[in-house]
Amino acid sequence: MPRVSEIENDGGDPTLAATFTKEREIFGDLLNPTKVLAHCPPILRAAKLLGQSIEQSGQLPKSLPPLIYLRVASINGCPF
Repeated sequence: MPRVSEIENDGGDPTLAATFTKEREIFGDLLNPTKVLAHCPPILRAAKLLGQSIEQSGQLPKSLPPLIYLRVASINGCPF
């Protein structure tokens, strides 16, 4: 059982609605960090932008971030 409740309904918040829609299109559902960060939409938006900026910075080879995500999921025992 999670210590922090997970939010799966955008409640009419435009930031959450956009993020939830995009994530459901890409992954089929919401990722757990998104559900937790949804308690504070500005922080969720900032976290998503940080991730995007790292990927788009050109500092990492395009093939590396997906491998990092897979490795971190594997270490944490996540089926991602």
